[in-house]
Amino acid sequence: MTLSITKEFRFDAAHFLPTAPKGHPNSRMHGHSFTAAVTLAGAPDPAKGWIRDFADVDAAVADLRARLDHHLLNEIKGLELPTLERLARFIFDELKGALPEIAYVTVSRHSLGESATYRRA
Repeated sequence: MTLSITKEFRFDAAHFLPTAPKGHPNSRMHGHSFTAAVTLAGAPDPAKGWIRDFADVDAAVADLRARLDHHLLNEIKGLELPTLERLARFIFDELKGALPEIAYVTVSRHSLGESATYRRA
């Protein structure tokens, strides 16, 4: 049996796209409210009944959220070109060590109706 669980976290951050053409709105620094949904998948532990204790997920997510929230994403190593797609992959890569059951990450900007998903290959 394979099940999945999802933990969402929110953060606000600024960024700009240095590769955007001159005059493009994203070439200037601006900010967004982001929601990241981290999904783990697998067979539940027969004794415990869960894929992963949500307390473990909360701890891993809290550390990463602190690094992202109210920061300039361009200044974070690995996010120098902080597109929505790269942000989804960055979050996935940053969490996979602590959460090996991670299956995918979706990052959304609800105010714009946009999201990107990065899935485990």
